[in-house]
Amino acid sequence: MSDNTDAAETLPPILVVDDSILLRNMLADTLRLAGYEVTTAENGKEALAHYRTSYFPIVITDWVMPEMTGLELCKAIRQDRSASGYTYVIMLTSQDSKNDIISGLEAGADEYLIKPVHKAELQARLKSARRILELEAARERYVAEIRSMSLVDPLTGVYNRSFMEDRVPKEIKRAYRYQRPLSLNLVGISQFDRIRAEHGHYGADVVLKEVATCITEALRKDIDWMARCGESEFIIALPETSVQDAMIVTKRLRLRIASLGIPVHGRDVKVNACFGIAGFHASQDKQGMTMETLLETADRFLRETTADAPIKGVQLG
Repeated sequence: MSDNTDAAETLPPILVVDDSILLRNMLADTLRLAGYEVTTAENGKEALAHYRTSYFPIVITDWVMPEMTGLELCKAIRQDRSASGYTYVIMLTSQDSKNDIISGLEAGADEYLIKPVHKAELQARLKSARRILELEAARERYVAEIRSMSLVDPLTGVYNRSFMEDRVPKEIKRAYRYQRPLSLNLVGISQFDRIRAEHGHYGADVVLKEVATCITEALRKDIDWMARCGESEFIIALPETSVQDAMIVTKRLRLRIASLGIPVHGRDVKVNACFGIAGFHASQDKQGMTMETLLETADRFLRETTADAPIKGVQLG
């Protein structure tokens, strides 16, 4: 089967399913000669086991098979949520009535070929499959990019409040699952209104960006994370960290922020920050910690801070 594909194109792996060993091997050999990596199965049940352990962008399956039919396999593929991408399903059958075609399409099949399959027709169907897969992959990348943009604060480049509200409950669940500590650190830039009054909105934005960068650089990569949760407030999530350890981290972070000289209109702006910390050590014996409790406690401690006591925290539970 000459496919006239670009030599640089990576062809997707294909799962071929047919209870006839002769037809199964003939189709597999044809596809391999065209450059495809092929896995075979003799019925839908075996094919589904393959599918759940290895992702197949294209599945070519017979209709009538023992143990699990092609229709049942197609429905199972469409219901599977673990696949890493879209699967293009081509149904092979000797049945060609309109009702059979409709049944196959309703089960989730993308294409329908009557046996015996002509090589040129199969080639055309596979080209269509690759185009659909490319379009679907592009759509998924676009959706992921839009979703990522919707979770990032456009000024500072860190996560925003929407991300925080989605992620904190997950961090709490994870803490309970592994019975580990979790601390949340609410950071406020001191006298931010004065900074904006003296240096304007541009200067205030520069200060926010520089403070966000300073905090980000101090966090553990792929463990800690931060989000902007107010006009001049950030929240830092510290998994696997008790409040006692969070206090130590915060003292160092406060010194780092205080040492900044942020250039605005030719002048170095000095910044101080205050911190409210709330955390808990998860235990299976004592459940019930919520995002609201942690955030309200951290916010209360942040508002109680003073110039002489810029860091306050509490271990809950």
